[in-house]
Amino acid sequence: MRADITSLFGLNVYTTSGTHVGKVNDVVLNVEGGEVSGLAITDINRKMFDVPTMGVIIPYRWVVTCGDIVLIRDVVNRFQKKETEEEE
Repeated sequence: MRADITSLFGLNVYTTSGTHVGKVNDVVLNVEGGEVSGLAITDINRKMFDVPTMGVIIPYRWVVTCGDIVLIRDVVNRFQKKETEEEE
């Protein structure tokens, strides 16, 4: 998958099942390998990520495709809060 790095900034990120994850704020580069290794996501969906930070970094290998949006695998759902934890 080839794209200009600058075209990724500000794109909304969704899972393949349609869940909004957040927005691309930055990219993580592997300078030695000359490739993108991750995406820094801000405005994250707090129902998916129970983290005290403003964002998360997801591995670029999770990206399925990018264009008007970035589509990632549903593997991110394993980080989703469990309903029982929210009720406690």
